[in-house]
Amino acid sequence: MNRYIVSILLATFALASHQFAPNKDCKACHPKIWEEYQSSQHANSTIFKDPIHRAVWEKNPASKKGAYKCAKCHTPAANNLKELMAPNGIGPDPDNPTQNDAVACAYCHRIKAIKEGLATNTNIIDPTPKKYFGTRKEHIKSPYHEIDTSNPNFLKGNVCMGCHSHKRNKFGLNVCSTDENREIENANCVSCHMPKVRGSVSTMRQTKDHAFHGFPGAHSHNQMLKKYVDIEFMPHLKGFEIALNSKIPHDLLLHPARVAFLRVKVIRNDKEILDKKEILVRVIGANGKPTPPWLAKEVVKDTMLKANEKRVFKYDLELQKGDRVQAILGYRLVKPPLAKKLGLDDPLATKPIILKKEEFVVQ
Repeated sequence: MNRYIVSILLATFALASHQFAPNKDCKACHPKIWEEYQSSQHANSTIFKDPIHRAVWEKNPASKKGAYKCAKCHTPAANNLKELMAPNGIGPDPDNPTQNDAVACAYCHRIKAIKEGLATNTNIIDPTPKKYFGTRKEHIKSPYHEIDTSNPNFLKGNVCMGCHSHKRNKFGLNVCSTDENREIENANCVSCHMPKVRGSVSTMRQTKDHAFHGFPGAHSHNQMLKKYVDIEFMPHLKGFEIALNSKIPHDLLLHPARVAFLRVKVIRNDKEILDKKEILVRVIGANGKPTPPWLAKEVVKDTMLKANEKRVFKYDLELQKGDRVQAILGYRLVKPPLAKKLGLDDPLATKPIILKKEEFVVQ
């Protein structure tokens, strides 16, 4: 417990007050990137725009004291970040433009280094107001800001690990963890979540492509990620198998609120003769029961698809020529029972989202 408290204190000291250029300043020179960013969860991470985050925050006892510790990663560009995170804080303010900038453009591009911590990591911000880190060495001049392409954290994608590495609660339980271990050759956060797409990086100098700033993930642009999970069909004499083959260097879903599913159907002569659902989930809690993250002491259940795992599901139904086998991999952002406890009726929370669908015809 003492190590945890020390870790929190060190992280707080590292959160020096900084002023960041507002997101709107970036639009004139980077219109394509600006458009992509607006659709991303980075732009919508605040309690003002994310109903799921808001519902969880309102259930947290800290919300009654205004201690918005989530600000560290959900509104890190706030001009009153320390006050937001204080034990008796001021609470989020929808009229504060720096809070509404969420995970701001200038904030991410000023991350100089990552300070590792027991509870969470911390981003170390470069003190130079308009010195931005990037990766395009042929694109190093701007009349608005300095561009530094020497930061290894940007070159390797490690820049994401300040917020997306891990989060331990006061009991030392790792509530969610990316555990990104480079199991896929030449892969890192950027190669999957910021792939190269067509379009110029800026209006100042034309380029044929740029790094996608919509940040594909569970909330948006998930179809850009479906290629990283294969669905395989293996027929046998007395049944068949469906395999999920993950090429992802972390669990399929990381947030403990999520739930994934594999739904397998068999259609014969236009009649559905099998409809079975496999649940992929990680549940945290205490005493064998689910709890909110701040009360969790253990992993109660974990059937989530793991990094680079190939998982096979067996079905005893004997297939016939012409049978159509459908396999649908999808997820919900919030488990339905949890959504009910949170009072979440927003369809965003519990609607099934399809990641990938395959159909196989028996020959």
